[in-house]
Amino acid sequence: MKNHSPRNPFPTVDIIIEVEGGVVLIERKNPPYGWAIPGGFVDYGETVEAAAVREAREETGLDVRLKSLLGVYSDPSRDPRHHTISTVFVASADGQPAAADDAADAGVFTEGALPEDIAFDHREILADYFKRRSARVSGV
Repeated sequence: MKNHSPRNPFPTVDIIIEVEGGVVLIERKNPPYGWAIPGGFVDYGETVEAAAVREAREETGLDVRLKSLLGVYSDPSRDPRHHTISTVFVASADGQPAAADDAADAGVFTEGALPEDIAFDHREILADYFKRRSARVSGV
């Protein structure tokens, strides 16, 4: 009898970290290359909230405070390596990021000055974030 274990998507988290001057992006050290929202895979037995705090610290050196849930992104083609489902949080942190773990570089960017080469579906996620933030600021 063959074992037909199901193929399930991988749970991941991404964290839009608000710091003075903008939001934190990391430049990926490994494929797929480009700038990305800090994040990664949820470990077995770990909550998405704990994974978000851990991944933010591992990749940027920042201790974040989760503020809200931006959304869940699940397009099967969002990650060229495999099907992932990302829970995206908005968080705040004090200080400036320092690249660590699988980040080659880290920087702070504003909506009008995002890097050209953004990995995964992170340009779409950032657009959703900036749209929601401007609606909140204008009281819509």
